[in-house]
Amino acid sequence: MPEGPELHLASLYVNKMCNGVVFTGPVRKSEVSKSPDVPFTCEAYRITATSRGKEVKLTLTPMKSDDTKRKAKKGQADQPMDVVFRFGMSGYFRFTTEDELPKHAHLRFYSTEKPCRVLSFVDARRFGSWQHSGTWQPSRGPCIMFEYKSFRENVVSHLSDRAFDRPICEVLLNQKYFNGIGNYLRAEILFRLNIPPFVAARTVLEGLESEDFCENEKPVKNEIADTKTSDGTEHKRVKEETGDLLRLCHTVPLEVVSLGGKGYDPEKADYSDFQAWLQCYYVDGMKSVRDHNGRTMWFKGDPGPMAPKDSKSPKAKKRTKKEDDHDYTDKKKVAKSRSASSAKKKAVKQEAVTKTPKREKDARPKEAKSKRGKTDKPLKVNTARHEKRSTARRRGSSNAGPTAAGGLRRSRRVTRPNGK
Repeated sequence: MPEGPELHLASLYVNKMCNGVVFTGPVRKSEVSKSPDVPFTCEAYRITATSRGKEVKLTLTPMKSDDTKRKAKKGQADQPMDVVFRFGMSGYFRFTTEDELPKHAHLRFYSTEKPCRVLSFVDARRFGSWQHSGTWQPSRGPCIMFEYKSFRENVVSHLSDRAFDRPICEVLLNQKYFNGIGNYLRAEILFRLNIPPFVAARTVLEGLESEDFCENEKPVKNEIADTKTSDGTEHKRVKEETGDLLRLCHTVPLEVVSLGGKGYDPEKADYSDFQAWLQCYYVDGMKSVRDHNGRTMWFKGDPGPMAPKDSKSPKAKKRTKKEDDHDYTDKKKVAKSRSASSAKKKAVKQEAVTKTPKREKDARPKEAKSKRGKTDKPLKVNTARHEKRSTARRRGSSNAGPTAAGGLRRSRRVTRPNGK
């Protein structure tokens, strides 16, 4: 899932690729996307991008022209428009030719070039979203990377909030206070400070100042000190300082940015530098547990007193499947086509096997139907006769006297044979 560093790298990517490029026409949305249309149409405009935490803002700026006729045209935008993106699980930007447009390009900006190039927002899982004429989401706090002072003040001044009663690993995903932190960043930050993930957040953050007076200093960890007792024996005592958690929430993401992110460039997609940088997240030898929100937490050592009971570590295979879902290379397409063709052949064979017994079964009902057809006619006649008899009896009963007289007649008929 893209986090703060990836979204900042996305803004740098847009600014690099769209520098000097003029875009034209309407902003087009795919038919599949449920996000709103972007009502922006302009004959000539430029695109710039900025990031804040887990959001990216594209600014569409119309280019001024001396031609008065162009200004008079209706439906053309004459004011800039901001489109705010949230990437969800798999969103990113791509700048390609129109012929090489990605499969899951859900929002597209077309250039005036020939051949035309397209800046598109690609999202295979469609968890991402955008909002035209939008602003930064008010429920999100200051950016951990580029609004560091206000970020610290926002956390320290709200430590009495109930949100900090929860484990520190879950609070780090609260975008109201840690805008930009995600699953891999929280694992790396807590691992470097040797903080158990399931410890109350307030106990970890209490005592931190709203201003970082030692911003350039590194936290001290695993300092060994020699102490002597009254007997003269020496004992080694390990002094572990947790350091400043808020400071690492600022510096660790910047390290990812300096790496170039986890292969953000969609054309290269080289993750080797990022994987070498990871120390805890999805690293062999580390433990993993699902937190109370169902998110996987990677750590080392004791999880802490607030760990979920009967929690099971997720299987590593699940991640490989998710990564395979985003592989749209030629090899993947060939493999998919082969599997699809083999599946079709199996389906055809199964149909051929099941067709023969169906015919035998269908033949028996036809014979039964033919027999029923022969007996249907007399049945209809019998029912007609039965109806006539019933109507005659009804008429006779209506013309006859009371039931007592009927009873006498029947009794006489019964007694006559006895008299003879």
